[in-house]
Amino acid sequence: MTNQSVQIPVKGMTCDHCARSIEKTLAALPGVKASVSYPKATAVIENLGQATLPEIVQAIRAAGYDASLPGITQTQVMKEGYDKKLHVAIIGSGSAAFACALRAIERGARVTMIEDHPVIGGTCVNVGCVPSKILIRAAHVAHEQAVPRFQGLLAHTPVIDRENLVRQQQARVEALRKAKYEDIAAGNPDIILKHAHARFLDGHTLHLQDGTGAEESLTADRFLIAAGAAPAIPDVPGLTDTPYWTSTEALVATEAPQHLLILGASVVAVELAQAFRRLGSKVTILARSRLLSHEDADVGIGLQAAFEEEGIRVMTNISVSRVRHNGRAFTLTTSEGTLDGDRLLVATGRKPNTGGLDLARAGVRVDSHGAIIVDDHLRTSAPHIYAAGDCCALPQFVYVAAAAGTRAAINMTDGDATLNLDAMPAVVFTDPQVATVGLTETAARAQGLTVAARTLALENVPRALANFNTQGFIRLVAEHPSGRILGAQVLAAEAGEVIQTVAIALNRRMTIAELADQLFPYLTMVEGLKLCAQTFTKDVKQLSCCAG
Repeated sequence: MTNQSVQIPVKGMTCDHCARSIEKTLAALPGVKASVSYPKATAVIENLGQATLPEIVQAIRAAGYDASLPGITQTQVMKEGYDKKLHVAIIGSGSAAFACALRAIERGARVTMIEDHPVIGGTCVNVGCVPSKILIRAAHVAHEQAVPRFQGLLAHTPVIDRENLVRQQQARVEALRKAKYEDIAAGNPDIILKHAHARFLDGHTLHLQDGTGAEESLTADRFLIAAGAAPAIPDVPGLTDTPYWTSTEALVATEAPQHLLILGASVVAVELAQAFRRLGSKVTILARSRLLSHEDADVGIGLQAAFEEEGIRVMTNISVSRVRHNGRAFTLTTSEGTLDGDRLLVATGRKPNTGGLDLARAGVRVDSHGAIIVDDHLRTSAPHIYAAGDCCALPQFVYVAAAAGTRAAINMTDGDATLNLDAMPAVVFTDPQVATVGLTETAARAQGLTVAARTLALENVPRALANFNTQGFIRLVAEHPSGRILGAQVLAAEAGEVIQTVAIALNRRMTIAELADQLFPYLTMVEGLKLCAQTFTKDVKQLSCCAG
């Protein structure tokens, strides 16, 4: 026990009567001595008696007020039972970190979360999924006004107030961050949040240094490394001396460029390319090979055709040897000559934030890219240290990060959970969207499987016809002769709403015949899966609507 008092912030008091009511509630706890101030919005705990700080916070919350714990030192932990809880230290505060923290607490642990960025929440809510999808949707609405698909709707050029769009976008980002991260951390007494840079001193000890230079050591029983990733910047002469954008700067830019040059051709590059084109910028993509080179070749070809129809210039198999900036514009020296533009977006992938963690001191191995190597239980090469999210060698999707964080928590609290990515759906939010799951035909054959594949053009899908939008296709890949579904690739408007059906079918080990026999609502895009499945045995052009 200690005589050191602890101040607990309390929200929701409206008068001194509220403060006296909280004092009465706390006085009912054995041995607790506390005074509560309405003007200062605090409860000062002078003696914990037989209670713990988490129990006091819960009592205040049960009385109808919002209380949260400040940073707790070991000398402030009064009850032996709290100190004996399994202690999990988490580096990072994104989706993987919070998923792990909440599940670990459910299973009886206490958590210290360490974040070196001023705000919590990680990439997705702050600079990734949320702001990018808002931008993309706004650009889609602008495009629908400028190029309507229906003859009775007259085209007009939308007036775009980029500053106002960014203001609305960032307000939603801040609201989601508060609701899904800040409030959860503040309201959970078993989560202690520390803003500091963490690095390992040994396998059980972290060195923490906050923004003021203050240092401390932290020991824990289990660790989760969920430090995320950052934009990877290619080693192109002159690039680092220029005011290039990464996606972080592009998403909050309050003016649309006249001519946006984009280095890269993967997910971030293609999503932002189309968004800025639809908001009025001239856009040129410089692809080292082709668009979405990790996907089926037909996907990249189809997406490039759609982009070029919108006026996006796509330069494939091109290299950049130098970047210059004269104070007004960029000049890129390429294998195809020089290119000029007023803005340059570098979207050439992301690298794990592992360089400053001193992982070797903890016995944690990384691959050649600096990504932490984990097994299917999310364990690193140090058995009590786990990793999840973009800092490890897993697909960089927020839902994979969250699933990995949850499973890591189960395993570090004596459970047994594996992360199976065989049926992991992925979506690229272009228009048409790209959605995939499972194996491509090429990948299946590379695994030695005998396969059959069918591709359905969207002019065979009634919903696409009714939308006057038949760009793209649906492809199903199956094992032969069993018919077991192996994968799907969809290039279509709203493909992301279609692909989960195939993911479920993969999980259930369904066959093409079983998929074709399902009831699909008419008119929907997902009905295209049924039609594609029917092409394995029928000519769907000879079928009537909804023919089963």
